[in-house]
Amino acid sequence: MAAVAKAPSAAQHIVNFITGNANKLIEVKAILEPAIQVESQVLDLIEIQGTLEEVTLDKCRRAADLIQGPVLVEDTCLCFNALNGLPGPYIKWFMKSIGHVGLNNLLAAYEDKSAKAVCTFAYSAGPGHEPVLFQGITDGKIVPARGPTFFGWDPIFEYNGQTYAEMDKVEKNKISHRFRALEKLQAWFSNELTS
Repeated sequence: MAAVAKAPSAAQHIVNFITGNANKLIEVKAILEPAIQVESQVLDLIEIQGTLEEVTLDKCRRAADLIQGPVLVEDTCLCFNALNGLPGPYIKWFMKSIGHVGLNNLLAAYEDKSAKAVCTFAYSAGPGHEPVLFQGITDGKIVPARGPTFFGWDPIFEYNGQTYAEMDKVEKNKISHRFRALEKLQAWFSNELTS
């Protein structure tokens, strides 16, 4: 006899996470489910230039218009303190162009190797609804790559003696910038249920 999927309870939220990054989707599902059901869709969204918040808000509005419904989008940045926050929201392009070694070389002339991993989620109930931002920050430092290299800049961002890449996934999901932002999103959804 085939198993019958259980319908979500009225209290359960469902978010349509717009991402083409399978690793991000795995992390978001691991952090949010089962409290918030995560569905996913890939859209090719134009990214404006601006602050992390401006980029995320614009992506959320565009996604809501295209989907014609509720969406969750995310933008992540890696901010080098010695470079006044760069590469910031442009980390994806820096990573593609110069890789882990090049990112380390950007800090070669500086003693300060400290950095911030920043994750900003935006949720919109749909077209015409102003997105709500949820931001998480983890302080760390930039180091030569250690650990598996399949997830972006994880091998060069060290927190508490380990790079993100060296950490067990469950442990990373308890301290990461993504976790901290999603914790705020969960609290917001919980508050929406009780208001």
